[in-house]
Formats: sequence, C-alpha cells, structure tokens
Amino acid sequence: MPQARVNGTTLNYQFDGPEGGDVVMFSNSLASDLAMWDLQVPPLSEAGYRVLRYDGRGHGRSAVPSGPYAIEMLASDAIGLADFLGLGKFHFCGLSLGGMVGQMMGALHGGRLISLTLCDTSSFMSQREVWDERFRLARTTGMGGLVDATIDRWFTKAGQERIPNEVEKIRRMILGTPVEGYCGCGAAIREMDMRETIRGISTRTLVMVGEQDQGTPISAAEFIHNRIRSSILKIIPDAAHFVNVEQAVLFNEALLGFLAS
Repeated sequence: MPQARVNGTTLNYQFDGPEGGDVVMFSNSLASDLAMWDLQVPPLSEAGYRVLRYDGRGHGRSAVPSGPYAIEMLASDAIGLADFLGLGKFHFCGLSLGGMVGQMMGALHGGRLISLTLCDTSSFMSQREVWDERFRLARTTGMGGLVDATIDRWFTKAGQERIPNEVEKIRRMILGTPVEGYCGCGAAIREMDMRETIRGISTRTLVMVGEQDQGTPISAAEFIHNRIRSSILKIIPDAAHFVNVEQAVLFNEALLGFLAS
C-alpha cells in the first residue's frame, strides 16, 4: 500500500472507487486499522464515491512515533494527508477516535469539508482513571489483556453471535495494534475537551450512534448534535460501538443518504 510522509510521520493509505468521484475520507477508531471500513467500500464505490482510508498515527502500517499524541496532532495528520494527495474539498467520516479527529477537522478545517460524519464518538471523556488503567494493562500484558473487554464494548452479545467472522477480524486488529500507538492515541482521547470547540463547526454534519453504545452513548451524540447547528442525529438500533460493522446495511444507507442529500 502507498505511504505518505506528513506532519513528521508516515501514514499508510488506500484509495478505492472511481477516480473521478467525490472523495470520502474515513478515519479509524483506536486499536483498529483501515480495514475496519471494508464493509463501506463496495456500496460507496458503486455509488460513485472515491473512498480514501488511512491508518492513523501509531496504527496499522503507519509509523509509530513516541507518544503521547493529541487530537490536534491527529487532525493535522489528516489534513496533511489530504494536502499530500492534492485533495480540494472532500467528505470526512470518522468513528470513535476518528470522530474526535473529525470534530477537530470541522472546527479547524471546515472550509475543506463538503460534509462531516461523526460516528459513536464524544467531545469529552471524563474518566481519566479508566484510561490510565488501560495503558497499564497494555504496557504490562500487551493488547491481549484488553481485547476481550474491548470486543464486549464494541459489539452487542447478539452481534458477536450473528457476525462472528467480522468480529474476529476486528479482534485481530486490536491484537495487532502497537502498544505505543494505542497509548499515544489513548492519551489524546484522555486529554481532549472539545465541548466548546465544536460550537465553531458549520459544516453539514451527520451524527450517528449505536443504540446500545456504552462507551460513547446516545447522550454523548446528543451533546454533539445540540452544539453543531448544522447537524442531524441518527440512532442505529441493535448496535453498540462499531455500528458500521454490526449494522453495516443500516449504516451504509444512512451514510449514502446523507452524502447525497
């Protein structure tokens, strides 16, 4: 896969879909790689969109600089990649950490965005001690010490039984995440507070959340929706955090409808 040298690091990226289509840039969650969007590529490509996926700093095949990182840094990575690729205006879609990057993109680089989709994300995470404990586990036991609890947060029990192959693919992503990248990006999440920042977003925005998401619940999505005037809120039933995988058909329908509207 091609790589880009941007913002002092190297990012792995991949294009799919027709070359002349409007670009939809996807940004990953913590502890995943660009393959988390595999189920979005065919329908968006068939609809004529050019899909751009990338591995965030410290994840997948991208470089793993020493942490900690910051949300502003990760947004600079994303806009730097867009500049490297010569993109003008584009759609941006991020989930969880990717949605946090999206919020900063909307606040700082809204003029570059055709639209913004924020999925299962938050503008503030209050429980610092939870993140400190996750970092301790990662550094002492590796990602294996976190994977089971993470899967249980990301998917409902019914989803784990219904789509075991997709869940196993995500499990392998978690296990393959570099500990330094996990802790670096986790620190960015722990330290962020965009509750006031997002008031400055004027880009047309879709806020999506799984009905059973416990980590970034409906209340977090409603908070974002209420502070971004140009936003609409979509709640996806029978899904937890990884809504784009657990309810891919509903997610894709909502995203495509929004992009085309």
